[in-house]
Amino acid sequence: TYYFYKNVGAAPVPIFAGTIPFALFSIFQLYFAVITPALISGSFSERVRFPSYVVFVCLWFTLVYCPLAHITWHPEGLLRRWGVLDFAGGSVVHMSSGLSALVGSKILGPRVDDGRRHQPANIPFVILGTGLLWFGWIGFNAGSALAANELAVQAFLTTNAAAATCMVTWVLVDQVQGRKISAVSSCCGAVVGLVMITPACGFVTVGAAMCMGVVGGIVCNLVAQHFKRLDVDDTLDVFPCHGVGGITGMLLTGCFANQQVNSTILQGLFYGGDELIWKHIVAIIGLIAFICSMSFIIFKIVDFTLGLRVSEEDEMLGMDRAQHGEASGVSRMFLSRVRL
Repeated sequence: TYYFYKNVGAAPVPIFAGTIPFALFSIFQLYFAVITPALISGSFSERVRFPSYVVFVCLWFTLVYCPLAHITWHPEGLLRRWGVLDFAGGSVVHMSSGLSALVGSKILGPRVDDGRRHQPANIPFVILGTGLLWFGWIGFNAGSALAANELAVQAFLTTNAAAATCMVTWVLVDQVQGRKISAVSSCCGAVVGLVMITPACGFVTVGAAMCMGVVGGIVCNLVAQHFKRLDVDDTLDVFPCHGVGGITGMLLTGCFANQQVNSTILQGLFYGGDELIWKHIVAIIGLIAFICSMSFIIFKIVDFTLGLRVSEEDEMLGMDRAQHGEASGVSRMFLSRVRL
């Protein structure tokens, strides 16, 4: 057992990672665990109570994320032993966060229409954040090789190729549909490309990664645009980008997986193997059912005990002031305009 980091030290543990210290491996895994609930929060921002969100994260991490990480990445995990491929978190991180975001945004309901146009507050910060995210994502994906070796380099190359290709595809889809090419949409496309390639980055060629980027740019863009017409207020399009992107990426991993890239895996559908894609389809269906049902239960428990949503007055005031007693420059500027 490893309670309170007992027996977690500098010595590698071959069953998990024989190439790096066990403590380093655990810290690396914790980064995945930290980012996943943060992704969920983007779907219901501007209307959730902070204490309730903290309790939700604790419950969700324990009851949803940990089981998913175990069955997918542990050497004795159900999906890993069955041969399902997820190199760096397409199902564990992105499917789980996207589907939970969908459930949460539906339960909380849409934001109050207070006359504001919900637009990015600072586009240069969006671009800066996307660049930092892209850079860090390479660390997640290439780092999942757990060594500075050929597999890490392959994951680096495929990650970059998919992100760049999806970014270009996304803005081209916007153009075809009559929307203007913008910096924010370019950033959305890049993130979707990173999501798409996450489960496949250590299993596919660079050409396959580019194909996945094209598919992701088309599918997720169309879903995001259609989703806005539904009665679900997903503030930052977490479900269309991470949920749909994660599902599509897992499906395409079952198609593009190539034993010439990684000899330890089953061959993908496009290279003559049909076993892997069926395993991925079954796994995806099971994961969707588990993630949605558990997230629904957790949201309902938190809502019943603490209450999820802030009051309409607090929502109009803004979460910075209502929940934390502070305000950014953007918040102060908005409030001053309201007073005028």
